[in-house]
Amino acid sequence: MGRKKGRDISGWIVVDKPAGVTSTSVVGKVRWALDAKKAGHAGTLDPAATGVLAIALGEATKTVPFITDAMKCYRFQVRFGASTSTDDAEGAVLETSDARPTDEAIAAALGAFRGDIMQVPPQVSAVKVEGERAYDLAREGVAMDLAARPLWVESLEVVARPDADTVELEMVCGKGGYVRSIARDLGRALGCLGHVAWLRRVWSGPFEAENGLSLDQIDTLARTPELDEKLLPLELGLDDLPEVKATVEGAVRLSHGNPGQVIASGIEFGTEVWVSRDGLAIAVGRYMGGEVHPDRVFNR
Repeated sequence: MGRKKGRDISGWIVVDKPAGVTSTSVVGKVRWALDAKKAGHAGTLDPAATGVLAIALGEATKTVPFITDAMKCYRFQVRFGASTSTDDAEGAVLETSDARPTDEAIAAALGAFRGDIMQVPPQVSAVKVEGERAYDLAREGVAMDLAARPLWVESLEVVARPDADTVELEMVCGKGGYVRSIARDLGRALGCLGHVAWLRRVWSGPFEAENGLSLDQIDTLARTPELDEKLLPLELGLDDLPEVKATVEGAVRLSHGNPGQVIASGIEFGTEVWVSRDGLAIAVGRYMGGEVHPDRVFNR
């Protein structure tokens, strides 16, 4: 087998994804534009959604789970009066209602969607049902009984009420939140039905949409040193973990995948940490009182 073509570059590129493209196609474009050997994304966005899509390159792909687990912020508009097969504007209308909620009713209903909630994913989602993705089954017209799953909602607030038919909301939540489910369930709770009209991911962990590159910028800067300069450090993907510093000998041991000595204070035994040497990440692992047992090692 020949070597996978491309450069060994590591770091993050933040894209402000436009509507109408898949997350996978954005990864492909970024990988091509940087001539990178390896790329992946942290947290899929629906094709119709816009906003932060963080693309990990090279060794940064090992930090993707930490960004997937990080808190995220969504701005979205709920349209009242209809439920759809996809819980967004793309799907077929299933049912309609002439009822419209008051501002007060909306504010009162939002309380049930904050804190620890249980959420049933949309019929069209990336959840796997007996080995098949839910959206593939839904497109075949199979109605599924998807299991409710827990979600932490830090905040959910009204941003604007443009008219009787719509409300704009902002939600900060943990891993695995479906904005379309919030719209669907809020519409049901208010007795008027609802679906997502549009959706934007404002930030995801340390990455912000307003600092993201557009696909046009990526096209323009493709294969240039200017695009390389947009690469953010791999270490940003470890933002939510405490940092400990390796000793000289510890760094060598850790880089070979062995437990290594670190300098740390105030870190509890068994805590997941990232280990640095001269500011660069060399490993992620468990702090075991004076040394770290690595789970992931960064080779660069």
